[in-house]
Amino acid sequence: MIPDMLTVARKEWQEIVLSGSNLKGGRMGLLVMLVVFGIVLPAQSGVEWLSSPGLLIAWAWVPLMLVASVVADSFAGERERHTLETLLASRLSDGTILFGKLVAAVVYAWGFTMLTAVLSLVSVNALHWQGRIAWFPAVTAIGVPLLSLLTSILAASAGVLVSLRAATVRQAAQSLSVAVMILLFVPLFGVRLLPPEWKASLFHTVLAFGPWGAIGVLVAIFAVLDAVVVSMAMLRFRRARLILD
Repeated sequence: MIPDMLTVARKEWQEIVLSGSNLKGGRMGLLVMLVVFGIVLPAQSGVEWLSSPGLLIAWAWVPLMLVASVVADSFAGERERHTLETLLASRLSDGTILFGKLVAAVVYAWGFTMLTAVLSLVSVNALHWQGRIAWFPAVTAIGVPLLSLLTSILAASAGVLVSLRAATVRQAAQSLSVAVMILLFVPLFGVRLLPPEWKASLFHTVLAFGPWGAIGVLVAIFAVLDAVVVSMAMLRFRRARLILD
């Protein structure tokens, strides 16, 4: 199963990265994101960029934007190009097809996020050299890869669910864009709208957990969400149902 799954993933990567006839992979968007998060913001913030508490949240949400740009095409694109029937008629099992597409989207988003994080580290050291190499704090060095991986899995599996039901790539992309905006802005503005005493209580709760405790809670929450959404995608993906659709 694993070799076949990797074959499906390689096919997806080729379409995401090597397709020069369109911007499905969002090459310009990727370049802008790489420059902004990897060079511009670290250059402006200096060494503080590496230890900023908000950095963990920022890197956790970056994969959401990356996955949304490609996972909408996973099944809706196959349906539009009339290649879905060929894929479903192959000897590949349902799980192989589903997880191959999930792996491709997750590796794409998580890998690019890690590349951007490393570039930001290089930028800070190159532009704000202090006589020694500056590193991410341990909680950030561990929390960023973990949280970005978990959010990549969540976004990819949710995106596959949307793409399975969407008639076109445009419809899937629009639905995912709305979902990403909600996930990005509702927590931000929701916290600001809380009564002052609630915000103070939330702040003290976070402090009580400490950085490592907060990371542990977030990892546990996202792990549960990932398990639920991946299970939903497995239940929704049925070859016979897709052929009838």
